[in-house]
Amino acid sequence: MNRIKHHVKKGDHVEVISGNFRGSSGRVLAVLSGKQRVLVEGVRIIKKHLRKSQDNPSGKIAEREGPIHISNVRLLEREKSEKGAGAKSDKGKKGKRAERGEATSK
Repeated sequence: MNRIKHHVKKGDHVEVISGNFRGSSGRVLAVLSGKQRVLVEGVRIIKKHLRKSQDNPSGKIAEREGPIHISNVRLLEREKSEKGAGAKSDKGKKGKRAERGEATSK
């Protein structure tokens, strides 16, 4: 199964450009690739009714973000990653292949 590439990733700062929540912005919490939707922090807050359980003995009405379509968001700022240049260093490690100029024993 091929993976679909989207213009936003988890952690990016985006702005909602159309729909009921136009003009609001926030950080992407999750990308639901199969449904082409994203969860944006502070946008489309929905109330979820939770039934009684050991965690919630009296039940609860929880507020959380609801998904919006990925085409309704615009990327404002990409998340800064720590994987930049120089993060990986292979110096001093021996690989399976011999270095150029080294003699191989048979």
